[in-house]
Formats: sequence, C-alpha cells, structure tokens
Amino acid sequence: MHDDLTACADLVRRADPDRFLAAMAAPVAARRVLFPIYAFNVEVARAPWVTQEPMIAEMRLQWWRDALDEIGSGGKVRRHEVVTPLADVLDNDGAALLDQLIVARRWDIYKDPFEDDAHFIDHMEKTAGNLMLTAARALGDADTQVVQNAGYAHGLANWLRAIPELEKAKRIPLLDGRPDAIRALAADGLERLKNARRERSQISKNAHAAMIPLWQTRAVLQRAHQNPHNVAEGCLTPAPFRSRLSLMARTLSGRW
Repeated sequence: MHDDLTACADLVRRADPDRFLAAMAAPVAARRVLFPIYAFNVEVARAPWVTQEPMIAEMRLQWWRDALDEIGSGGKVRRHEVVTPLADVLDNDGAALLDQLIVARRWDIYKDPFEDDAHFIDHMEKTAGNLMLTAARALGDADTQVVQNAGYAHGLANWLRAIPELEKAKRIPLLDGRPDAIRALAADGLERLKNARRERSQISKNAHAAMIPLWQTRAVLQRAHQNPHNVAEGCLTPAPFRSRLSLMARTLSGRW
C-alpha cells in the first residue's frame, strides 16, 4: 500500500500540481485518502485526450467504471496502483459519485458543444463537485450542498483557466464566450463560493482537508469577473508567490 500511495502522489504531482500542493498541505493522515482520489481523477480526466479514437477513449473510461463497480459491490477488486488504494477509502456511495464523474467526462471525448446552461452546470457539478464531495465524505462529515457549491466554484475557476487549451483542441467550452456572459458565469461561481463559506460550519474538521484546493478559486473568478478578456488571454492564474502565501494562510487558519 505504501508503494501504491507513493505512485498516486507522484501521478498527482506531475499531472495536477495544484491539487498536489493542496494534499501536501493537508494532515498526513488525510493524504492516504486524498492522493488515491486525486490520482483517479487524473487518470479519468486524461483518458479522453490520450487518443484520437472515440471508441478507445470510451473503453478507457469504461475500464474505470468497471473498477468502481467492483469497489462499490464489495467484491474482489482488480490489482492496480490507483484502484487498490482507492478501494481502501471509498464506500458504495463514494464509488457512485465517481461513476457519475466518469459519465460526465464523456463530453471530453467529442467536439460537440454543451446542450444548454443546465448541461454545463451539470458537467461542473458532476466533475469538480463530485470529486470534492467524494474526498470530503471519505474524510469526515460534510453537508452535500455546501461541498457541491464549493466544488462547482472550484471547477468553474479551473475551467475558465483551461479555455485557451480547450479551444486549441477544437472544443467548444462555453455556450456564450462574450464578455458579459463570462462575467455572469464568474459572478455565479463567486456567489456559490460565498454561500459555501457562509456554511463552512457544516463541514467537519476532518473533512476540511478536502476543501484546501479552493485556495485560488476566489482570486481566479474575481479576475474573470473584473476583466473577462483575461479568460481568452490565459491570464487568470495568480502569481506563484502570492498563490503559495494564500495557500499557507488558509492552511494555517483552516478557513478555506
């Protein structure tokens, strides 16, 4: 298990450095929960992008759905450096949440736009929202709506940061890319984050570690809201030094 956790941590470090820093800022005991969940997310998030063949991408995602089905059913679980430690921290409900995440990730395989606002919101909630909720539930008691609001805001911030790369890959990441529409999206994310923080008492102390990835969310959404052109220009990410200070401050205060 130690080798598997090390492999999960290294995978997250290389592919998702922000969540790696957040996990390293968490208590040591929480890392054995966070790293397998975050490593799972890395594997699933990149599955649609490692091939140009939709059928192969679908098969890759199905492999992970099958693994989650094994975990959720409580039967024998396949040996894998991510699946094995993941099975140690997930219950049936956690496996179901991550299965919904995989289904939502099928959008990444194809080049069709989102159907409507509801489809876009659902994608944010099922991906970033379910990931944060799974981590929080695995660590301690956490109110579902509070975590989902925070997870949506976090997912939206990361999505807006990724717009240039998504467009370069010939995806259509936004239903409406005009400045006013982007400003409205950012405002909605900021409101959800504000609501979640207002109810932070509904997140147990043990589950706080799952909320650490939020440390840049407000700053990113504010930049998008103040100047929507920052999205297309890829200018949403805070300066590294300031970002690290923010992470340190929020970790010490416990006020995500």
